[in-house]
Amino acid sequence: MKRVISSALILMLFSLATACSPEGESKKPSAVEAVRPPVAVETAVAAAGTVTEGTVVTGALAPKFEVDVKSEVVGLVREVYVTEWVRVEKGAPLVRIDVREQESFGKRTEAALESAKAGLLQVRVAETRARRELDRMKKLKEAGLATQQALDDAGTEAEAAMSRIEAVRAQVGAAEEDLNQVRTRLAKGLIYAPISGIVSERRVNVGDLVGEAGANQPLFHIVDNRILNLTVTVPSGAMARLRRGQPLEFTTDVFPGRTFRGTVMFINPVVSETDRSVRVIAEVNNAGGDLKGGLFVKGRIVTGSRRDVLLVPREALSGWDVVARKAKLFVVEGDKAKGREVRTGAVTEAGVEILSGLAAGETCIVRGAFNVKEGDRLIVAAKAGAAKP
Repeated sequence: MKRVISSALILMLFSLATACSPEGESKKPSAVEAVRPPVAVETAVAAAGTVTEGTVVTGALAPKFEVDVKSEVVGLVREVYVTEWVRVEKGAPLVRIDVREQESFGKRTEAALESAKAGLLQVRVAETRARRELDRMKKLKEAGLATQQALDDAGTEAEAAMSRIEAVRAQVGAAEEDLNQVRTRLAKGLIYAPISGIVSERRVNVGDLVGEAGANQPLFHIVDNRILNLTVTVPSGAMARLRRGQPLEFTTDVFPGRTFRGTVMFINPVVSETDRSVRVIAEVNNAGGDLKGGLFVKGRIVTGSRRDVLLVPREALSGWDVVARKAKLFVVEGDKAKGREVRTGAVTEAGVEILSGLAAGETCIVRGAFNVKEGDRLIVAAKAGAAKP
């Protein structure tokens, strides 16, 4: 009985030693490797499309037309007709200044003008009388009834009468100019909007003294946001590709997902000595009024386009060296993954340009590639759309 128990114990110990041996451990991983499961991925087909080329820029928007409204006459504010943030049309009244002192001066000027006109009538009558007297003296002299001295005196009086007319005419002209000046100043007592737009600031109230020398502060600030100027700077190296009339596409954080457009209107002929850049102004049609002056934007000036360019989605690239323009991706050959090295070109919203290493129509992995190894079997879970043309 003791021999049977000893034999069984020896057999059990031998089995345990065999199970824990290194040979048993080496066989287990090789079995796992032999049954590596397929990897689920999403793919896209490399297709030809159009690439638009441009220069990336940043800048700020500003109203093309804006104005500070000031008073040209000194006086107290009697009435204010508008407030802030309201739209006004060109020629609409904004404020009235008390100009009663100018009105009194205007009445005196009118009186001076009437007096000068009356004086002109008098000298014209005297000139007519002197002309008649000269004609009479000429006839008497011909008849021998007047001396040469009397004829000369009559001629001198006629010339003097003409001179008096010219002098009084000058006085009338000066009085008319004074009156026009007074009337102009009186008209400036009522201030109108010089442009159509929105009153962004109002800095005046009834009773304020305005128009003082040295303290002539703006009464209103009016902006017209219907046309905006977008000012950007472009590196001088890209200056050769710039042209007036090129489109400028831009976005702003205020309206995520929206793209706005403008047109290049002015290119500064002088390069900045500070950063060797060129200032460019684009005009933006803002008839809808969504954009406001002062917004910071990012965009690019479209300088050209190329057709039939091979494109793949950005997600297909791994280990992308943007400077060296090199990247890796996996293509699908049969049901297995095959690694490729490619050269990249332009980057657009439609995708990344592939210069070499991939042919049109080949299928590349866009999602799940991080879990893929060379030669892995694949399961295409869903096929993503090809790069947009």
